[in-house]
Order: sequence, then structure tokens, then C-alpha cells
Amino acid sequence: MRFQPASFRPAFGRVLTIVIAVIAAGALAGYLVAGDVLGLLRSGWWLLLMAAVVWALFWMPAVEVLEHAVIIRNPLSTWTVPWPAIQRIDTKWALTLFTERGRIEAWAAPASGRYTVFTLGPDDTKVSETARVAGAIRPGDTLSSESGAAANHIRRHWEQLRDDGLLDAGVEPGTLRRTPNTRTIVLLGALLAASLLGLAF
Repeated sequence: MRFQPASFRPAFGRVLTIVIAVIAAGALAGYLVAGDVLGLLRSGWWLLLMAAVVWALFWMPAVEVLEHAVIIRNPLSTWTVPWPAIQRIDTKWALTLFTERGRIEAWAAPASGRYTVFTLGPDDTKVSETARVAGAIRPGDTLSSESGAAANHIRRHWEQLRDDGLLDAGVEPGTLRRTPNTRTIVLLGALLAASLLGLAF
């Protein structure tokens, strides 16, 4: 079966980001229409900072499942996890990949609550073999959850690679890496500094 790359982002996060951005833009426009320059300088940066923080927390994070690796983009850093580096996949609190460097949690794929079981359909439990522990699955493994959808896609390809013996070669040095999201950090830092300076007006 041909591998299909996939990207997972929570829909709620996108909606929330758009709502906050619209509110911030409306407030900034209000200052401009009223001609309140001091108010704009004092509070405008805080509005931009709020929108940027929500964007960093809820829009930017993602789980990218690629043929050579799984990319987990969290708010402040991005992990590149080659397939042989994955030892176990869990969904207790969020999609979590266990590697030799420890556990890597995906901000973009939180697990569902325990009450999810009351809304499940018959297709929600058609998960891969490694998702079942003692014959049962967790709410976070169900296909209708953010963590379950991503975990199922990762598990199925990981199981195929395992069965084909393609994980036995081990991890090449430097391929399992964590990279800081420098642009995001600089943007948030600059907006915070500008917001604090705005208090002087």
C-alpha cells in the first residue's frame, strides 16, 4: 500500500485564532477611528501580543506524517523524529512518541476526555493493532479524537515498516533532532517588549 503523507491540526485552534484576530483587529480599528493615538500606543501592542500568542499556541502547532519522519511542531520548538527512532506511541494525555531521547508530546494532538466513549460510532474503534492494550483502547486512541487520528496514521505506517524489517537499521546520528522555532520566539519577545514599553505612554 502506497504511503500517504498527512498533516494534523486541531480545527478548534484555527477557529479560536481567527476569532481572536478579528477581535484584536476590531479593537485596533476602534482606536484609529476614535483618533486615540495614546490609547493605541498603550494598548495596541498588547492586542497584537494576544493575537500572536493564540496563533503560536493554537494555529501553528501541527503533526506532519512524512515518508522519512514524523514532524511535531509545538509552539516553541519542532521535533523531527525518523521512523526508526520511534519506540512506542501513546495517547494518554496527547499524542506522544517515545524515543531514546525521551517522550515527545504533540501540542496539536490532545487526547479526548473520558466522556468521549458515549459519542463513539462503530468506525471510531477501527484502530491499528498496537493501539490496543489488553484488548481495549483509550479514549485518546479513537479515530474521532485529535490524538487518535494522528496516532492511528503513524502507527499503521510504523507497523508496516516494522513488519518489513525497515526499522532494524537504527537511527542515524543527528536525524532525531529538536529545533527551536526562532522566528516565533523572536516575534513574541519583540511584541512583549513593545507592550511593556507602551505602558510608559
